[in-house]
Amino acid sequence: MNLFGLMDTSGEAMQAERMRAEVVAANMANAETTHTAAGGPYRRQHVIFSANQGDPGFLDSLAAASGNSAAASPGTPVPVSLPLPGLGGAGPVAPGVHITGVVEDAASPLMRYDPGHPDAGPDGMVAYPDINPLTEMVDLMGATRAYGLNSSAVQAEKGMISAALEIAKS
Repeated sequence: MNLFGLMDTSGEAMQAERMRAEVVAANMANAETTHTAAGGPYRRQHVIFSANQGDPGFLDSLAAASGNSAAASPGTPVPVSLPLPGLGGAGPVAPGVHITGVVEDAASPLMRYDPGHPDAGPDGMVAYPDINPLTEMVDLMGATRAYGLNSSAVQAEKGMISAALEIAKS
């Protein structure tokens, strides 16, 4: 992988962490939403990440050099060439991360007694989202930290590229 490929990997990770932070912000903003367009309280959202598959040629070469064969090891997944986004062709995908989807939490809503609330049932109970602000803040801190680390990696890569260009001038 060249230096620009490393930037792509860090960029993908930064996009994924930004999306994670946006979902956390939406969860926090809707922590008291008792009625949505779909009916019922807001449901907490989760971002699902998946790793991109690496270059199968490299993995096969590595296995051959180490004396192991991926096909000979039962239970070892064999990477597959996936289509490159936007190109329509098949080929190896650079290592990295992508967002598989955003899913709703399956936890049941919290029931609170509030007979004066417009969404209260006949028993006076209101269904509130099961969102813990502490959990959301920890998730947001993790997303922020991962975003910052990937940003630092991009800056380091830019420094390496600049140093390589300076060496090439000499």
